[in-house]
Order: sequence, then C-alpha cells, then structure tokens
Amino acid sequence: MAQDEIVLTKSSKKKKEEELKHLRTVEVPAVRKAVQQAREYGDLSENFEYQAARQAQAILNGRIAELEALLERAVVIEDDAAAKSEVVTIGSKVMLQDVGDPEDEFSVTITDAASANGDDMISGLSPMGKALLGKGKGETITVHLPHGEAQFLIVELGI
Repeated sequence: MAQDEIVLTKSSKKKKEEELKHLRTVEVPAVRKAVQQAREYGDLSENFEYQAARQAQAILNGRIAELEALLERAVVIEDDAAAKSEVVTIGSKVMLQDVGDPEDEFSVTITDAASANGDDMISGLSPMGKALLGKGKGETITVHLPHGEAQFLIVELGI
C-alpha cells in the first residue's frame, strides 16, 4: 500500500461520503445565507456577525477539503474481512492481556484512522495497532509507548 493511501472499511467510507454530502447540501447553503445576511448589517470591519459567519465558512470549507482528500486516498476493505482472518487486520476485535499485570484484560477494535477514537477503537497506524497487525491468537506483542515499552498477550481474536 502506498504511503499516502488510507484504509477505510466500506461502512466508514459510506459515513464519510454521507457527511460530505450533508455538508455540501445543507451546511454550505446555510453558511452562505448567514454570510449574506450579516453583510446586510452594514460596516463589515466592525460586524461581529459577518466575522463569525466567515469563520464558520472557513471551518466548513476546511472540513470539506479534509473529507475530499480522505476519500480520494481511501483504499476500501470489506467490513467483515477481519472476521475471516486468523491474524489481526483492520476491523479485528482483539482481547488483550497486559503481560505485566495478568488481571488487566481489555478489548480493542483495530480500525481505520478516520474512525479511531483512542479508547476502544484504535487506528492500525497507532503504536498498538502497528504492533497487532498480522499477529495471531496466543502471540505476545511489544508496544513502544512514550513512557516505555509494554507487552500484551493476544488472548482472543474476533471476539
């Protein structure tokens, strides 16, 4: 996979496309109308409503550009591809055990970067995601974290 490609599941890509459509068809016209109304208030140099509307327009345009770039670079995988795999892939749900603290078990889902939440859905590009990809049940991984290294045992795959 090329460096600039982004892996998305089919459902994640669909959500991003729906968001982009909503922004273009609903949000852009609303912001344009707000800018136009604020212009009618007169002197633009001291018109707070105009400045706020222009700022909202800039933020909206930035999000649209971000989504367009993401979708342009997307490589789409099936949502259920992970269920058919015996190794960790994008979409896999994994139960992990901290080797240093066997009482500490937790599960994570490896997802595309756009869907990661940093909690139970982690990007395949994150340190833990990189360490997990391609590994199978029973394997121990070492994760390089800012505060040092941590080791985790893959207890279950596809939970």
